[in-house]
Amino acid sequence: MARKTGSHADITGPKVRDAALRLFARDGFAATSMRRIAAEVGVQAGALYLYTPDKQTLLFDLMRGHLEELLADWQPPAGGPLAQLEGFARHHIQFHLDRPELVFIAYMELRNLEPQNFTVIEALRREYETRLEDVLKAGVAVGVFAVPDTKLATMAIIAMLTGVTTWFRDGGRLDRTAVEGIYWDMVRKAVAAR
Repeated sequence: MARKTGSHADITGPKVRDAALRLFARDGFAATSMRRIAAEVGVQAGALYLYTPDKQTLLFDLMRGHLEELLADWQPPAGGPLAQLEGFARHHIQFHLDRPELVFIAYMELRNLEPQNFTVIEALRREYETRLEDVLKAGVAVGVFAVPDTKLATMAIIAMLTGVTTWFRDGGRLDRTAVEGIYWDMVRKAVAAR
């Protein structure tokens, strides 16, 4: 099938992903059809298949891309467990505040992944969780943190930090720096940091 005159894969491909992201976040994966994505992009429905084999692949690629970027972006700061925990908390907030639609999809649309795709996404999520849990274990080992269960603490901290994306808006009562500081203080207290 020939491309429309003026069609550019490097332009249309990202538009397809952006439209899918917006529609999945707004209306949900199940309620979003390939036709709706095509209409949002301004192409014929059949043209979408030049950029993706199906809607499932779009969802999977969005989730995988988000997690791979998250994993690549965070590097533990120099210092001990306390500095690393602060770095993790602040980075998590900074990274996710600019991506609320991806965060929403990453949590709410897991149920719509086919089993093989779910396995890949779950492994990437586990890798990210393990990075935080390793910091917590190191802190417990040297007596900097008092955490009875590092796995549970990991899940609680990530849930708390991720929750910022549901309510934070630029221009609100608190700016990003203030929110980061307050959340870091709550995380520090949650692990009984000494």
